[in-house]
Amino acid sequence: MNILFASVALNIGLTVATLLTLLSIIIFERKWLKKKEENMSKWMIILIYLISFILLIASTVFILFLWEFDIQTHAQTILSDARLFLIDGVIPLINSAVVIFISLTILKVAKVTLTHISTKDGPLKKRKQTITKVINSIVKYLVSIIAILIILSMWGINVAPALAGLGILGLVIGLGAQKFINDLISGFFIVFEHHFDVGDRIEVQGFKGDVTDIGLKTTKIRNWKGDTKIVSNGEISTLINFSRNFSIAIADFGIAYREDVQKTIDLLTAELPKIKPLFPVILEDPQVLGVIELGNSSVNMRVICKTESEQHYAIERELRKRIKEILDENGIEIPFPQIVIHQPKE
Repeated sequence: MNILFASVALNIGLTVATLLTLLSIIIFERKWLKKKEENMSKWMIILIYLISFILLIASTVFILFLWEFDIQTHAQTILSDARLFLIDGVIPLINSAVVIFISLTILKVAKVTLTHISTKDGPLKKRKQTITKVINSIVKYLVSIIAILIILSMWGINVAPALAGLGILGLVIGLGAQKFINDLISGFFIVFEHHFDVGDRIEVQGFKGDVTDIGLKTTKIRNWKGDTKIVSNGEISTLINFSRNFSIAIADFGIAYREDVQKTIDLLTAELPKIKPLFPVILEDPQVLGVIELGNSSVNMRVICKTESEQHYAIERELRKRIKEILDENGIEIPFPQIVIHQPKE
């Protein structure tokens, strides 16, 4: 009895001593490497880590040997179980890999085909881009779900109850995910009622930009600064589409009260159409509407020009520039705000 107790105590002492020694080596190694790592080669660092790993394995084997653990039998059991697992699972594993490969191929072919269709030039190019993006999203979901069900059936999981329970599951999800379903339904209506297309410039919730992507659930809009807003389709209750019709460039300016208004109108009517050949986005010659306001220090006038959709910003800048140049060349004054003060005589 005393001999057995002494043997157990010796084993415990050696185990504790081994663990403490190993822990001390690890702590020393980390602190030493932290100081010397910058000046050491990568091969030396790898060698140190390899030695530490060998010491860890050796310590583990030594402790198991102290407690008379049958390593050989345990290793044989693990290898036998692994061999049986590989034999039983190699066929489903290969079949699963084949299903995944076929699914990825289908997704790739669908994406390439839809991209090729959407990039063809024509009057319905934007419409094609919109519909192909939605179709690509639907194909992705369907192929993924079917592939998962096939793989599960290959591994012996009965998917029939799951398919039968989709009705109940759909009801539960419908009650708990009404917003998600609302987004999907709104996405279908946006696409098929042709509210807007990819590339259109719209304004939603005070955010104005170009539509970069339309999905079943969300729509992405990017403004001129590069900011992207992701809007749930169900939240798009009202919007403004600026890409449906032409745009109007408006340039307001003022001339002094002493200037001849009709002369200014005739002059601008003759000179402003010269900018049309320089800008293909201009659809019609600029028109001088005439006087729009009698201001405090100027007679305010307006010029308009019809342009392609959302192309009026640059034309407005050009109109203001040309109006200023024409008025300066002909000596027509563009007044600045003035205040006349009358001081009574004492």
